[in-house]
Amino acid sequence: MQSAATVLGVLRERGRRGLPCDELYRQLFNPQLYLLAYGRIYTNQGAMTPGVTQETVDGMSQARIGRIINAMRHERYRFRPVRRVHIPKKNGKTRPLGLPTWSDKLVGEVVRLLLEAYYEPTFSDRSHGFRPRRGCHTALREIANTWTGTAWFIEGDIADCFGSLDHDLMIEILSEKIHDNRFLRLVRNMLRAGYLEDWTWGASLSGVPQGGVASPVLSSIYLHKLDEFVEKVLIPEYTRGDRRARNPAYLDLQNELAKARRRGDRAQARELRRRMVSLPSSDPDDPRYRRLRYCRYADDHLLGFTGPKAEAEEIKQRLAEFLRDDLKLELSADKTLITHARTGAARFLGYEIIVQHNSSKTTRRRRSVNGQVALRVPLDVIKAKSAPYLRRGKPAKQKALTNGDDYTIIATYGATYRGIVQYYLLAGDVHRLHRLRWVMETSMLKTLAGKHRSSMSKMAAKHKAKIQTPQGPRTCFEAAIERIGRKPLVARFGGISLHRQKTATILDRAPTRVDHPHKELLTRLLADTCEVCQQTGNVEVHHVRALKDLTAPGPLSPAWATAMANRRRKTLVVCISCHSQIHGGQPATQLTP
Repeated sequence: MQSAATVLGVLRERGRRGLPCDELYRQLFNPQLYLLAYGRIYTNQGAMTPGVTQETVDGMSQARIGRIINAMRHERYRFRPVRRVHIPKKNGKTRPLGLPTWSDKLVGEVVRLLLEAYYEPTFSDRSHGFRPRRGCHTALREIANTWTGTAWFIEGDIADCFGSLDHDLMIEILSEKIHDNRFLRLVRNMLRAGYLEDWTWGASLSGVPQGGVASPVLSSIYLHKLDEFVEKVLIPEYTRGDRRARNPAYLDLQNELAKARRRGDRAQARELRRRMVSLPSSDPDDPRYRRLRYCRYADDHLLGFTGPKAEAEEIKQRLAEFLRDDLKLELSADKTLITHARTGAARFLGYEIIVQHNSSKTTRRRRSVNGQVALRVPLDVIKAKSAPYLRRGKPAKQKALTNGDDYTIIATYGATYRGIVQYYLLAGDVHRLHRLRWVMETSMLKTLAGKHRSSMSKMAAKHKAKIQTPQGPRTCFEAAIERIGRKPLVARFGGISLHRQKTATILDRAPTRVDHPHKELLTRLLADTCEVCQQTGNVEVHHVRALKDLTAPGPLSPAWATAMANRRRKTLVVCISCHSQIHGGQPATQLTP
């Protein structure tokens, strides 16, 4: 039996070479892939959330994998409907979210692994959403570094993209490279499993399952057709000319400057040089020069065009026609805009994107700022992020946090502030976040003061600290929890320099990638030994949502709780008998801790 790394490596090579995939369904019989998938998703927050049944990650075992593989061999595996809930959106509306059962999540992750390995080498470099080692920052850096001289931004947003993907067209796109009808039938069954809302079943006639594990890669495969259309049709048609023609007025002054220097007339040379600096060296209206650039993140895409607005309108129209006729999707009328790059600002991935123009600013006698793309923090974002911490326009304490300890309060504020700042560090005006820092800092100190019935100044003096950063010493606020024989836990607010970082990346929540089934939990599961009674054979994995749900280890604590607390693990490999006792004699799939 091939290892998971070998299987995925072979698929990557076939995808890179453009070879068809004939026996993809047979890979679903490999238990190593299911162990790899389990190691990747068991830590997700939704792993302990039930779907239409009470089945969760709790009780995971090799026997459960065997039952899934047996159903796959006889083509008897059926995806259950997802449990639909609604989550709020920023505009006051709600977005439907599907909660699959655990087995469907596991199979969906295996399908995602196979599809991603095969299709990832074929995806466009201009696609940044739902891809490994790519994200919002890579898309924004590409725009900032390579879109110099853009005249118009064409903002594109597909209306209800993930809920409108056509199932038949999706299968048709997959069948171009995957020549395996059993695998295609499995994907079709996954797409048409339906949903259960208020105990009423609804058919999923289009779209990918919201919350489905394989939905992102399926969406990327579908929208890859849009990338191909832009790259192979639009960009070649609307890109011409190696460089702009020289400005005749600039050339005349350049010739006069050369003559003045030969005559030795230094005063005339300085005057001519001053006039040259005020003119563009190239013709900004050169009809033989056009540039079209493109970037996409999930269903949001942005095009930058250098040329007249009439042609920008034509590009937008052709894009809408292709989406409607070929992909059966519609552009959102209120979100698809054409923005002048110098006088307006395009919105993309939470940033404002503009093209700078300042004829009075010169660097080494060049107006180098002209035509450069700049990223900015939108003012409405700062206002929206500050709003939860304000009352009647002033920072106020958060009553919901008053009952927490100092560590929890500072950690909560610090994590929120750090995430916002790290996301906007690419912006040239990230210093605008000083307003947010002041609001959150004042609110945090008021919360601490309210908890201890003290004053803000006393709380600031108690928790203030100085730390060293690459940009020098910074003042922050800290709270620590001392631990015997171990380093203290430290929560921190602030201490981040609000200066632009061109290579900024989000440091918190680094993605966990496991390319081989040798994670610590998998090693314990494959050992096939109960960690409570030491019995071998027929073991399952007991999961809890958080360690704080366990009672403190002591003489009256159950053996399983003591074992988990001592290991500081939210998992425990136990035999079926011990697992039943943990759940009070009830089956693991019927009760979740």
